[in-house]
Amino acid sequence: MKKGIIYLIPNTLGDDSIERSTPIFAKKKINSIRFFIVESVKLARRYLKKIDRLFPIDACEFYELKKKNDLHNIYAFIDNNINEYDIGLISDAGCPCVADPGAQIVSIAHEKGIKIHPLVGPSSILLTLMGSGFSGQKFYFHGYLPKNRKNRIIEIQNYESDTRKNGTTHLFMDTPYRNMNVLDDLLNELSDKTYLCIASNINLAKESIKTMEIKEWRENAYDLSKKPTMFAIGRIQNFI
Repeated sequence: MKKGIIYLIPNTLGDDSIERSTPIFAKKKINSIRFFIVESVKLARRYLKKIDRLFPIDACEFYELKKKNDLHNIYAFIDNNINEYDIGLISDAGCPCVADPGAQIVSIAHEKGIKIHPLVGPSSILLTLMGSGFSGQKFYFHGYLPKNRKNRIIEIQNYESDTRKNGTTHLFMDTPYRNMNVLDDLLNELSDKTYLCIASNINLAKESIKTMEIKEWRENAYDLSKKPTMFAIGRIQNFI
């Protein structure tokens, strides 16, 4: 009997439509899966209903990832199903394992010789990098910034310094309720000529991706609270 595959399933980045974010071949594959490892059962169910409003949710089995997971239970869920069925790994938003849980599941799959297949879908990190105008050859994604303001300022100044010296693009994020604190620090602590990209509501109807110098941002900053946002510090590409 052919062993199943673990499919890594990118969720939408918000209330964007499935047609806008999920290719047809991915939708067809997801429609055939009935066993899922998820970050949140509620959001996974909502996503599957977007895939197909008649999706047989009640015929599905979900394993919800926790901050502290019981490895025995994870192994049992995979072992009990993978010999006959495919398993889907779904994040709450964007791509599993990228600034989201799931790497542990993929590591287990490699340990057990289970095939992994990442499906195509939206990534706020890559979409920001693509839309920034900064270098996509050398970049770092730092995840969430430190909560402590002093440490946060040290981090962003280090990014600025590295960008000046090496042309590296630095991408980072924070929770929506701290976005304005991060923006204030960026505008107050970075140099006038440093370029900053702010990408908010990525892939949504009110998407905004703008790159300007800090001195321009001081005059054109807008309210980022409650908006999923990515920030990037980089160097504008000059081909002249």
